[in-house]
Amino acid sequence: MGRCIELAKLAAGNAAPNPLVGAILVYENRIIGEGYHEQYGHVHAEVNCINAVSVGDTQFIQKSILYVSLEPCSHFGKTPPCADLIIKNKIPKVIIGCRDSFEKVDGSGIEKLQAAGVEVVVGIMEAECLALNKRFFIFHKEKRPYIILKWAQTSNGKIAAENAASLKISNDFTNRLVHKWRGEEAAILIGTNTALQDNPLLTTRLWAGKNPVRILLDYDLKIPLHNEIFNDHSKTIIINKKENKIIGSNHFFKTDVDLKSLMSILYNENLTSIIIEGGAKTLQLFIDTGYWDETRIIKNKTMEVPLGIDGPQLTQGLLFKTEKIFSDDIYYYTNLKQKRID
Repeated sequence: MGRCIELAKLAAGNAAPNPLVGAILVYENRIIGEGYHEQYGHVHAEVNCINAVSVGDTQFIQKSILYVSLEPCSHFGKTPPCADLIIKNKIPKVIIGCRDSFEKVDGSGIEKLQAAGVEVVVGIMEAECLALNKRFFIFHKEKRPYIILKWAQTSNGKIAAENAASLKISNDFTNRLVHKWRGEEAAILIGTNTALQDNPLLTTRLWAGKNPVRILLDYDLKIPLHNEIFNDHSKTIIINKKENKIIGSNHFFKTDVDLKSLMSILYNENLTSIIIEGGAKTLQLFIDTGYWDETRIIKNKTMEVPLGIDGPQLTQGLLFKTEKIFSDDIYYYTNLKQKRID
């Protein structure tokens, strides 16, 4: 099952809005096939796993055990049901990491396998398999994206200079990690002030990965269209109070000024996760309203700025991981008010 999880993670940022899934086929303690759901719209992990079995080993498929990190699907979506494929290949035993709570599956894949005489075991490394797809589960349960807050601050808690000018706080290695994070999420969000002050690209140019959809909170449409956030590197969604329109890859949504309305828009856009890289005001808004699942704070322990803009004040956060990258310490928090699945 650990190998299934390793395989599934290879598709981080590419499988969404589908879940991350890995599968291996084992005959007499030997892996004869393995695969994962590589990209949204493409075949699922179980299909890739069975297709990976060599010609000489196909005779063993119906004597093997299939390990899969998530319950096989039982419905027709972009691809046929994986439960049917397992039954067709006469695989006698399936070991599943965790049940899929998505309403179109939710135990029906397990039931279909059992009805066909397949031995099914559920709950192996269940906590790890649930954590693997925390974005997918939150999206369908809460009808909103999984929300990650991220900011960098100096050793004395400043995120910008006194005049709100940008500070190069995190080091070059941490910056590469941040771009990796961006590629793992469906979208990235900033507010008006960050767009005006920094004119960011919000891409993954320092890491090999897809660019996330960009979300701009610009209620009064202050950001000029020549700003970098409106280029064609990725789709941009502009949340505003004035108009609905589409200009190239830029989609303007007129809506109420509240996070509940924003969550509804992002859910309807099928964005399963979002990383917030805005300024203190935007980040504090998400903290104060409780709309966050995970926070990542980068602290440069060697930099101190006497006068500057204070970083957000995190509340209801439980530290669950720390990481050191040269001059930077990274602190990972989960929201105590949300049911923890990691």
